[in-house]
Order: sequence, then C-alpha cells, then structure tokens
Amino acid sequence: MLEMIGVGPFITIPILLAKMNGPQAILGWVLGAIVALCDGMVWAELGAAMPGTGGPYHYLSEAYGPQKMGRLMSFLFIWQTVALAPLSIGSGAVGFAQYARFLYRGMSPLEEKLIAVAVCVAITVLLYRDIRSVGRLSVVMWAVVIGTVVWITAAGVLHFDPRRVLDFPPGAFTATPAFFFGLGGATLIAMYDYGGYNNVCFFAGEVRRPERVIPQSILLSIMAVAGLYLTMNVTIIGVVPWRQAIQSTAIASDFIQRIYGPKAAAVVTILILWTTLASVFAVLLGYSRVPYAAAADGRFFKPFARLHPTKNFPYISVLFIGGLSAAASLLNLDVLINGLIVIQVLIQFMAQIFAVTLIRRGRPDIARPFRMPLYPLPSIVAFLGWLYILIASGLPYILAGLVLLALGVAAYFWRARTVGDWPFGTREAGPGA
Repeated sequence: MLEMIGVGPFITIPILLAKMNGPQAILGWVLGAIVALCDGMVWAELGAAMPGTGGPYHYLSEAYGPQKMGRLMSFLFIWQTVALAPLSIGSGAVGFAQYARFLYRGMSPLEEKLIAVAVCVAITVLLYRDIRSVGRLSVVMWAVVIGTVVWITAAGVLHFDPRRVLDFPPGAFTATPAFFFGLGGATLIAMYDYGGYNNVCFFAGEVRRPERVIPQSILLSIMAVAGLYLTMNVTIIGVVPWRQAIQSTAIASDFIQRIYGPKAAAVVTILILWTTLASVFAVLLGYSRVPYAAAADGRFFKPFARLHPTKNFPYISVLFIGGLSAAASLLNLDVLINGLIVIQVLIQFMAQIFAVTLIRRGRPDIARPFRMPLYPLPSIVAFLGWLYILIASGLPYILAGLVLLALGVAAYFWRARTVGDWPFGTREAGPGA
C-alpha cells in the first residue's frame, strides 16, 4: 500500500482527465481496478507457490523450464527490472519535486530536478539498513499515508457537488476510436497508480508465512486502494471543476486550498511529500532484491550477490538502482510513466500470465497454496487488459519497448555463449557465475 498510495493519484488526476477531456475518464480507474484485481490473482498464485526473494525471476524460470527457455525468460525479467525500477522511482521523485513547487513558488526548473535527484539519494540512504529496521520504518510511513488519503477523501465527501462530476462534455460517451484510445490511455495512467500490489513478491523470502501473507497482501491492498482511489478522485472532481483540474500540477493542494485556505493546503502538501517519499522507499526496497536473487543463483553479475557484512542486506543492488533512479528523475513525468508500463507489459506481465497455465499443466511438483478462483477467467481478463493498455500507449513507446526486448535477448545469447549456458551448453548456475 505504501507503493500503491504514493504520489501517483496526486499527480495523475489532471493527466487522466486530459486523456478523455472530461470526468468520464473515471472509467479508466474502474477498468484499471478490474485489470489490477485479475492480475493480482496471477501474482498471488505464483507468489504463494514460489515465495523466494526475487519474485518473477523465479516464476518465469520455473514455468518456462529452469534448464532451458526459463533461463532466457528469467534473464529478461532482470534486464527489464534494471530498466524499469529507476523509471518507477524516478517518477515518484519527479512528483515529489512538483508538489514541493507548491510550497516554493519561485522554484526554477533546475532546482526542481535537483530536488528529484535528492529524493533518490535520500531513500537510498534510508534503505541502507537491515530488513527489521525497514519494517518498523514502513509502519510509521504507512500510518501517515493512510491519514493523508482519509483527510482528502473526507474533505471531498463533505464538500461534494455531484453537478461537477456529471459535467460531461458533448459526445463524452460516443463510441469512436478516440474514445477507446482515450480510455486505454486513462487506464494506463490508472495502472501506474495501482502499481505496487505485487511489491511483496520481490522480498517474499524475508516474509513469514508467505503462503498466506502474500495472497492477502496483494488482494486486500488492491481492493482497499481501489476503493480509496475511486472515492478520493470522484470527490476531488466534485470540488474542483474538471476544466480547472486539468491545468493543475498539485491537484490535492489546490483542492484543499479551495476548501480550507492556503495554510491547510501547505499542511496537506507536506503530508503528500511524506507519502511520496514512503512510496519510492517501498519501490526501491522491493526492486533492489531482484538483481541480488539472480546474482546469488549465478545468473547475473557477481557483485550484486554481495550482502552487507553486518546488516545482511544486498547493499550493492540498493546502491546501483538508487543511483540509476537519480539519473532517471531528470526525465519528464509522462515519459517515465509510459515507458514504465510498456516495458513491464512487453517483457514481463504477459509472459507471467502464461506462466500460471504452464505451471498448472507441466509442474505438478510445485505446490500451490493459493489458487485463483474462476480460473482461467482472471488470467484472460488480465491479458486482454494489458494488451489494450499496450496498444493505447502509442507506437513510439511500443517500438522502444521492443528495442529494449531485442537488446535483452541479444545480451542473453551473448552471455550464454560466453559462459556455456543454454542453448550453447548445460552449465549449472551457481553463485559467482
């Protein structure tokens, strides 16, 4: 929930409204919730069955054959993680800097970028510690996150004007290509905001009772956050007319200022800054464990397998992804969001949906404590939802994602030939390989 309720909904409401040019864009939140819940069932089944640190790295390897195609698939997951983790963290840092501008109106573009970079450095320092300290810090962050969202939602409910929400422009629901592409774009933005329900899978090896905790964490988080998001966003539009909301770069602060004045707006801005910091904290925590798990198995570069000598956490991985995130925070927000979603869909999400079926049919030796209800319907809905979002993202992003995929395949085969791995040999993976 820390990762899901980050700066996302506070910076993307104007973007989402602009995708369909009106409050009908709320449909994107609804469609996104459905896709997230169905995809969450995929993660829950795989995570409960294989609760090792690294998450999809293990799922893809086991599903596609740990000694054959699974080696390529798991390598591609690590490849895309190194690319998308900085995009995810960087987008949160950029959002932090945008809200900081509300407190300091005279901020220059350079100062805004420097603040985003500083956020990435700060969370890297915060995560340079053992997992128990991280857990205690996460609880404190979570309490502030929930309090912020509840305050904004309650304020919206008390001052809600349904006429603003129902102020649809002419032809808002006309079934044209523009409508469906706009809805796809709005759903993409919504999925960016829902993203994070899978975070627990990345450090599942450090979770007690994973067969219960992982499915509960994923599904309860999705349902709780979906309810909060829909309520919060509808009530915000019910206070700030959507034509004004589209122009805002700090919509929650503008919303509170409209109701309670500038002092209250400053307070909520500070809380949102805390929420953002908590969110990127959670993202780096999860993603930093993936290169470590792969390196420990001998399938990634050896330095990433190193643990801190006294605090027992993958410090090389934390420092590496934290540094790349600081560089990514120099990009624009729309580039970060679109690139983040497209990379995951092309390289991981679709392949992972097939992984559930492959494990059910070909790996009876893998116990599945959680089984998605109504199988295979959730898998089908999740796949079609991701495909729709991918198409709506636009050709430039799709091509860029395909180039990254092709480079990853080439990198794998170059490495496989060098070390004698599949399909050039039958080398067994091991630490330091």
